[in-house]
Amino acid sequence: ALAARQLTVTDIEDALRRIDYGHTASYADVTHDAGRPKAVRAVGTACAVNPLPLVIPCHRVIGSDGSLTGYGGGEPRKKLLLELEAGDTLSSKKQKSFAMFQT
Repeated sequence: ALAARQLTVTDIEDALRRIDYGHTASYADVTHDAGRPKAVRAVGTACAVNPLPLVIPCHRVIGSDGSLTGYGGGEPRKKLLLELEAGDTLSSKKQKSFAMFQT
């Protein structure tokens, strides 16, 4: 019997790049798209070590229950990025939050 193909970081990064702007996907969705539906921890690990978080959009990965799970930039930034991509207008509160990216 052939051994199952290992899921690579490149496989995960490619799947993450396929999450459209303004959309989200669960860790399970990403693993399914990458071809290894049971490798959820691998997606979490790849996101944790992602050197280019805006190019490889780990902020678009959420829990299966819709929760905002871990993000290297912090949950407030993840929420802000998702709101910006969803087309929410920048209220004064969000404008203040957006300033955190300018530091």
